Amino acid sequence: MQELMNFENEGALSWQERALCAQTDPEAFFPEKGGSTREAKKVCLSCDVRGDCLEYALSNDERFGIWGGLSERERRKLKKRAV
Repeated sequence: MQELMNFENEGALSWQERALCAQTDPEAFFPEKGGSTREAKKVCLSCDVRGDCLEYALSNDERFGIWGGLSERERRKLKKRAV
């Protein structure tokens, strides 16, 4: 049973292997408070899995970093509009 759960989790997160951020400096996606998010968002713009990434961040309540091209503040606003 555990093997099946691991397989399902791997399938659900397989988009991460294709994410452009996995091929770049991770620090750009987790800037210090007040730091620029410009470089990370620029990478996200051309990423094929941007939608999957954003969906993951929203459903897992990610509170730090750039996910799917949005900052934590932008994701909070998006969630509020959806309610």
